[in-house]
Amino acid sequence: MEYTLGLDFGTGSVRACILDIHSGQMISTAICAFEGGIEGTYLDKNDPLLARQSPLEYLRSMEIAVKEAVSDFISNGRVVNDIIGIGVDATGSTPIPIKQNMSPLAALPEFKDNLNAYAWLWKDHTAIKEALEITKKADMQRPHYLAKCGGSYSSEWFWSKIWHCYNVDPKTFAAADSWMEQSDFIPATLAGIKDMYQVKRNICAAGHKAMFSDTWGGLPDKEFLTSLHPALAALRDRLYDAAYTFEETLGYLSEEWATRLGLPEGIPIAVGALDAHVGAIGAGVKDGVFVKIIGTSTCDIMAFPENLAPSDFPGVAGIVNGSVLPGYIGIEAGQAAVGDLLNWWVQHVLKKEADYHTILTDKASKLRAGESGLLALDWNNGNRNILGDQQLSGLILGQTLATTDFEIYRALIESTAFGALKIIQLVESQGVKINEVIATGGIGHKNEMFMQIYADVIGYPVRLVENPQTVAIGAAIMAAVAAKKDSQGFETIENAVNKLSVASDKTYFPVKEEHAVYKHLFKLYSQLHNTFGDSYEGGLYNVMKELIEIRVKCASR
Repeated sequence: MEYTLGLDFGTGSVRACILDIHSGQMISTAICAFEGGIEGTYLDKNDPLLARQSPLEYLRSMEIAVKEAVSDFISNGRVVNDIIGIGVDATGSTPIPIKQNMSPLAALPEFKDNLNAYAWLWKDHTAIKEALEITKKADMQRPHYLAKCGGSYSSEWFWSKIWHCYNVDPKTFAAADSWMEQSDFIPATLAGIKDMYQVKRNICAAGHKAMFSDTWGGLPDKEFLTSLHPALAALRDRLYDAAYTFEETLGYLSEEWATRLGLPEGIPIAVGALDAHVGAIGAGVKDGVFVKIIGTSTCDIMAFPENLAPSDFPGVAGIVNGSVLPGYIGIEAGQAAVGDLLNWWVQHVLKKEADYHTILTDKASKLRAGESGLLALDWNNGNRNILGDQQLSGLILGQTLATTDFEIYRALIESTAFGALKIIQLVESQGVKINEVIATGGIGHKNEMFMQIYADVIGYPVRLVENPQTVAIGAAIMAAVAAKKDSQGFETIENAVNKLSVASDKTYFPVKEEHAVYKHLFKLYSQLHNTFGDSYEGGLYNVMKELIEIRVKCASR
């Protein structure tokens, strides 16, 4: 018997999954929520763009989740010596300031209460100005950098956040010997690596978030970084020169962590990856399949054989060789708020508990498409794709004195579906043929109305994977590929994905009448999308940005 352990670090929790790599059966699983702040994330009431997490909390929650999964595994008559590999995915870009010995800066007493020394969570958008400047300078000096990341650099990404740290807290920036993505920090910690220069960084985060590409020699060159700030150029020497796919072994489970987790020492650990890309692996990504990972945000993933991949095109969040599957070109896109958008409405505005989602869904499901007279833009956390503009904000149009909370709830879901269709149409405009849409993530399993709206809006059948732990299973598949690479293992990575990915037991088909109404609403959504999102004479491109400027000025008075 052979098993692998997959560790999936999401926005609010870590999931551990032990997978039988011969049958594809998930043997045991456990989840541990992050503590501290609000549901594990530290926020700032004076700055709605800030979102940080404690890297020490990642380790505490991981230990609890793995111990529980291992205990269940043993109680089912299995033995831990049969676990042959570990795979890890995490959110990104979530860079962590570290010392050379791999200790996170937040572990030092003088930084324990300094949020700038914490992990800068993917949805931290405090670096909007830095992202705009990186985009501007790259457009003038290194346009090929932008071509690989969809035409603009994001405030969610690596260099923006690190530069912002320098600008707002140079003491913390100076104290950090380097910065490391969460998806590299976790597997390196498990392997007991004590020197940051010995860590194999993953191509997934490097390519999509840090402008790394072998075509220009790795990370952005020092001349370009100097044009941003000399401190960034100096930092480049303390980062990395190579990046690896998950089929490579990063290291082996250390004695310390073997003891803490109840596992044998020396288990191979695969190079890490980003959670969305790993979710696509767990869902069975392949050529022609459009995978939607739906959670607090969404990520849309496609993978193409190198000889069939489209040319670089704007509007996506990266086009990277090997980022999803080794030997394939990975394309990422997505939306910055989906689950977060619904939680904003329920918990922040309505001040209700999480179970109120069920009440709203029950009422909203009785509505037909267009019945509420509402139309929304899904930009409460900016637009990740296709506009790549974090200075956009939300909008709900068509309200009357009779508008109800559940009508707005449904309109918000519809807005995210319209945003998803925008991305699909962009990809198809590049000559890409999409044969099927596969959805995964917790929302789809909790809310059938949500999935039906997506099918009705997109106009495609949407297949839902049967297991909500698809991302953790994808991490276990990564571990299997890395562990079996040099033995009589899977003939190809494609075989491993086909054999071990999660099956889909439910498909949502578009309802013809609903789709017809949504086609009309989508035209109106597109008008709003263009009017507020594109800069052209006569449009309203300035409105949302000026509102942000006014808010910031007034908040500082």
